[in-house]
Amino acid sequence: MTTSPVLLAVALSLVSALCYATAAVVQERTAAGTTNLRGALARGSWWGAVLLNGGGALLHVVALRYGPLSLVQSLGVLTLVVAVPLGSLVARRRTSGTQWRGTALTLTGLTALLTVTASGGTPDTLSTTGLLVVALAAALVIAALVRLASGPSSQAGLAFAAASGIASAVGSTFAQKLAVGTTLSWDAALVAALTVGFAAGGLLLSQKAYGSGLGGPLALLTLVNPVAASAIGVALLGEGFQYGATGTLLALAGAVAAGRGVVLLSRPQHERPVRSEARVSQLRPAPILTGSGVGTGVGTSRAA
Repeated sequence: MTTSPVLLAVALSLVSALCYATAAVVQERTAAGTTNLRGALARGSWWGAVLLNGGGALLHVVALRYGPLSLVQSLGVLTLVVAVPLGSLVARRRTSGTQWRGTALTLTGLTALLTVTASGGTPDTLSTTGLLVVALAAALVIAALVRLASGPSSQAGLAFAAASGIASAVGSTFAQKLAVGTTLSWDAALVAALTVGFAAGGLLLSQKAYGSGLGGPLALLTLVNPVAASAIGVALLGEGFQYGATGTLLALAGAVAAGRGVVLLSRPQHERPVRSEARVSQLRPAPILTGSGVGTGVGTSRAA
């Protein structure tokens, strides 16, 4: 794999992250205006989010054809970098300094990961048997998380988000199998069906998660997705990093920085809504004249 395919994978991943981020904001706003998943499905905005997710997924699959699984999934963290300021813009809030620092840390960490990501040769994929084993293990974990979210736990949104992240990571693993040299066969049809199943499951689980807000669930989903995919890539596909031990340490440092950035990005905002100066001036109480001079109370002006 030469430099050009890697750069193409990065570019495709960036546009894919933009699509996913916009979809996440739309889903969160839809969840805020509905009481359950059935209500969300009846909204035209939700189906718009589906189209955005579909576009992001298509670009993601193409990116997997040119870049390793661990690299492409790690770039998915950019979804959060885009979604947080975009969500602030839609909600007419200012993005906090903490979240801008989170953005800087996340981008720095991703740059470190990109620097040492191994390149060379066509990306490896799992065998059909390996994919089935991964699918079964993932399904069991997702079922346990959904059961946890359905209980009295106050962290239901985070449990749904973790389940969505795992489902999306496994769906990407299957999509890579389809994108890299798969021919028409019954095995390919099975892989395609599982890809659609996990991708759709991840979408529905994320909608459930966003019922608890955008920041926390999206941050956890964004972290779990590349971690799960990287675990598959390193453990089962032999993916690694350039420059030996030095590259591995740099990758770990980048992962820590990106993780810290995601934590900062996930913090809720408490800033006041953005208002124009004209509007602010209109809201200020008019000065009144009192016996001792000019005051700032609210009342009827009278002569001293």
